Amino acid sequence: MTNGNKIAIVTGGLSGMGLATARRLATDGTTVVVGARSAGDAAYVSKILGSEQGNIHAAELDVRSSESVDTFVANVAEAHGSVDILVNAAGVYEEAAVIDHPDTIWDDHIDTNLSGSFRTIRAVMPYMKRGGWGRIVNIASVAAHNGMANNAAYCTSKAGLLGLGRCVSLEGAALGITCVSISPTWVETEMLRRFIDADIASTGQSLEEVRAEYAKSNPQNQLVQPSEVAELAAFLVSDAARALTMEDYQINAGSLW
Repeated sequence: MTNGNKIAIVTGGLSGMGLATARRLATDGTTVVVGARSAGDAAYVSKILGSEQGNIHAAELDVRSSESVDTFVANVAEAHGSVDILVNAAGVYEEAAVIDHPDTIWDDHIDTNLSGSFRTIRAVMPYMKRGGWGRIVNIASVAAHNGMANNAAYCTSKAGLLGLGRCVSLEGAALGITCVSISPTWVETEMLRRFIDADIASTGQSLEEVRAEYAKSNPQNQLVQPSEVAELAAFLVSDAARALTMEDYQINAGSLW
């Protein structure tokens, strides 16, 4: 399994699952370009990750803007000759009850988590079609399969990703392009740490106690690590995964939630 000489775009690559996936793909020889919302973040990532692995780069990208996405993808293709792999890991998460749900939270989730992935897929598919080979992985969530109180926007945006992926996989099938999704349960990322810190502040419990509460939400009694998601993504974008498309792969640690 190798992706040497392939060109990959990873959105949401500044932290968590996106960053872990960018690093993992680079170990296979893939040239990875990470999208960062601000130019300052892009410069920081290029400096830090470029020193680790010379084949990781970063550039400014706002998945909420079609113009930003189209420019970013065109620049990657021009600089590196193609776009072969896309991993959509950019996402937001904020809780709100339906009864008093602000439009701003709803709109931001749909625009970032769902429409953002649509924009990047639309932009990369012509290059993948031209090359007769493409791999698209959308980072969804177990919340795409199960409702969760106070999370209407998040659950809806992630469920939409599954429907989008099915359509893309059918349109890409004759073009050598696959499209799948990965749906993790709680992953120990910076985003989760914000919720853990909030629980610590409100309950007075220790970090270890709150972390253990989150881990107990699944039968394995452990939090999924970003590196585990990255390993699956690396396989799904490889030549060995040629026949894997239209599927959603749950990393759920045994949980039905």
